[in-house]
Amino acid sequence: MRCSLKLRYLLLGLFAGIGVIADAGLSNLLQPSVAQAKQEGTVLMAAQTPMVYDFILNDIDGKPVSLSQFRGKVLLLVNTASFCGNTPQYTDLETMYEQYREKGFEILAFPANSFGQQEPGTDAEIKGFCLTKYSVSFPLFSKISVKGEDKHPLYRYLTEQSPFPGEVEWNFQKYLVDRSGKVAAKYRHRTKPSAPEVMQDVERALAAH
Repeated sequence: MRCSLKLRYLLLGLFAGIGVIADAGLSNLLQPSVAQAKQEGTVLMAAQTPMVYDFILNDIDGKPVSLSQFRGKVLLLVNTASFCGNTPQYTDLETMYEQYREKGFEILAFPANSFGQQEPGTDAEIKGFCLTKYSVSFPLFSKISVKGEDKHPLYRYLTEQSPFPGEVEWNFQKYLVDRSGKVAAKYRHRTKPSAPEVMQDVERALAAH
């Protein structure tokens, strides 16, 4: 009887040891798969990071426009306002547009009432103002918010996920996007479109293929 009990305990200990070894082996076998899954997850998250082309906005006439239609072009994104000290920059923007548009340059203007209530009008009023006052021919979009809780997703990307994070400071802040869709530069609202650094960056981006 004693011998039988000893044998039983011996067998139980042996099986328990085998179980521990088996568990350890199984864990080691699984580790590369877990690491691989984590790596693949990182790649997947990187692939899901938005870019300018991923956004759809209404134009000034209320028609949806996918920014993917500007793929391969150099873009200057500007939040605009009709009653701001920077509003005369519309003149420089139009001059720049006429100078470079045939080379693959586009200016995308996003009216916003986010600062000082300086864009209070409707889309129709904004369009009329831009056409009659400044003869704007580059694309105008429907009024959006570029700051605060109702910030448009495009500007949430620009201010939080682009290579140049930070809140929009005022009307007529500018973002330069190269032909690959990468945000290549940011310019403060007081920097005129005709400033040498802006012109040089635009020409450099246009020369890249």
